[in-house]
Amino acid sequence: MASSTLDRIRNNYIVQAWLVLILALCFGASLAGIQLALGPLIEANKINETLQKVPKMVLGVEKAAEALKNDQQLAVESHTIAVEKNKRKILYNVFEARHPDGQAAGWVAKAIGQGYADKIELLLGIDPALTTITGLFVLGQKETPGLGNKIITDDWRKQFLNKNTKTPLSVTKEGAKAAHEIDSITGATISSRAVCSIINTTVKDLRAPLLERTK
Repeated sequence: MASSTLDRIRNNYIVQAWLVLILALCFGASLAGIQLALGPLIEANKINETLQKVPKMVLGVEKAAEALKNDQQLAVESHTIAVEKNKRKILYNVFEARHPDGQAAGWVAKAIGQGYADKIELLLGIDPALTTITGLFVLGQKETPGLGNKIITDDWRKQFLNKNTKTPLSVTKEGAKAAHEIDSITGATISSRAVCSIINTTVKDLRAPLLERTK
């Protein structure tokens, strides 16, 4: 009798274990299916968001609003720029903005790099000559809430406006004094440095190919 009871308990545990495994597999497959289904939609939404941001990224909020009001909207053309680095090809999505009269207004580049917790995806606005940062927007991030995720705030991002791109940006904890310095977010130095690193790399990679396009 005791042996029979133990067998039933053992069999019950085995059945439960199989049920848990099957449920886990089904759940994982469902998540994968949802990701595959939503992936293109998420990417399309990001592209639409980027296109909406381009005027503000190159003109500034006030001038972009004025241009919209006066029906002087920018013409935006998308480019894929291939950059060879360390024997591998890196692709950048770049948006070229022009005024209605055809005059160059600026560039907006999508850039991705490693943050503290995960990848950080940025939109970087640069003037036509690629000498000045005209805008910065965080398109995607998973940094620590209350710390690293402050990279999305207007107060922190506005430090980058009008920074000269000829000198690489650097982060300081002592209060920015030099023109190329950016104040670190308290408790999130790694996230702060990551943003600067992404910007420095993007400018360095794109300067030559974008200037070549303006000739």
